[in-house]
Amino acid sequence: MRQAATLLIAAMVVAVLAGCVRKAPETTAADVAADAGGPLEKRPRNATEFEPMFPDQTRAPAAPSHINLDVQVIAKDLVLPWAVEQLPDGRFLVTEKPGQLRIVSPEGKISAPVAGMPAVRFNGQAGLLDVALDPAYADNHVIYFCYSEQREGGSGIALARARLVEEGQAAHLEDLKVIFRETPTIDSDRQLGSRIAFGKDGKLFLTLGERGITEAVGQAQDLRSGFGKLARLNADGSIPKDNPFVGRSDALPEIWSYGHRDAQSLAVDAVTGKVWSIEHGPRGGDELNLIVRGANYGWPVICYGIDYSGAKVGQGITRKEGMEQPVYYWDPVIAPSGMVVYRGAMFPEWQGSIFVGGLVGMKLVRLQMEGDRVKGEEWLLQDIGARVRDVQQGVDGALYVLTERGSDSTLVRIARQAGS
Repeated sequence: MRQAATLLIAAMVVAVLAGCVRKAPETTAADVAADAGGPLEKRPRNATEFEPMFPDQTRAPAAPSHINLDVQVIAKDLVLPWAVEQLPDGRFLVTEKPGQLRIVSPEGKISAPVAGMPAVRFNGQAGLLDVALDPAYADNHVIYFCYSEQREGGSGIALARARLVEEGQAAHLEDLKVIFRETPTIDSDRQLGSRIAFGKDGKLFLTLGERGITEAVGQAQDLRSGFGKLARLNADGSIPKDNPFVGRSDALPEIWSYGHRDAQSLAVDAVTGKVWSIEHGPRGGDELNLIVRGANYGWPVICYGIDYSGAKVGQGITRKEGMEQPVYYWDPVIAPSGMVVYRGAMFPEWQGSIFVGGLVGMKLVRLQMEGDRVKGEEWLLQDIGARVRDVQQGVDGALYVLTERGSDSTLVRIARQAGS
């Protein structure tokens, strides 16, 4: 029986990588775990002394969907893709970390690089990162993207906007302008954050990581530094007057929330308008946060993980007055990437679920929500054999997923199987 299961899994991997449509297995690890009433994660915790503050804050029960899925590889041979965004006509913008912006057709044709991109510092985790459409893209064709910018003394995240112009088979950017630069400058290519999302009011959110080196440790708690923050901007890069720290001489006016480590996941619920982020912990402590204006999310004072060395993070505490608790956390980590709150019509069972890619986890994670709490967890795409870098909901209600495996990276579509 075990041999037959192994052969079935191997066959599914081959089918996905060949770009074929497949049916999701009828029985999964999630089904088994759910029948047993337990969580999917069975590995030991890194931070064995920490306990959750409330039920289902971690290792929520397995929540299998029992939906027959069609999983199809749309495009192959992408190079270190970081973000995907669907255009109104069904095509996709895809960023590649070395500095290329591509347009991918629904049939999988990958364009030549869009001309007019700025110089990008590509090293380690640094490069061309997220891309987003202006809320009025259908009329103005304006896009936003962020990237690691080389500067004197190091680098920093730059946020730019430009108009995407297509002529014949070629595309280029016009009216490009950098509208925001993270400060201070530091020589680090780690923990860059850099996810973009628009609120229902048209304001732009941008995650900024703590940068991951000794000189930056603790700056997530310093309101004079941009490290470890969620920034909120007007669409032109100016500062909204209702940001929480506007007018304070000891704080950067762009800050909306602080105390973050490295939030590479950010999404705004299209129905409720709530802002959600997921940030990387060290060894353990990846955390889902519901973002509140002006709130402190605790890094590096409170954390549900331990340092890479095995030592405590700070004082080794998980709660402190005035600091927000994560809605959910993982230990061991999944290494979160792109995320979306699902509000499509294709999967009514998934309404309000949060989907997030796992890099180290090499899977797509679904969190079943009940209000603002996680009530179940499901793991998808475990057989695809690649890091999951981004996930977006398409205009058709399907999910579109970027997998990352060097120069053999793919764009994958997850849809409901016909008749199910």
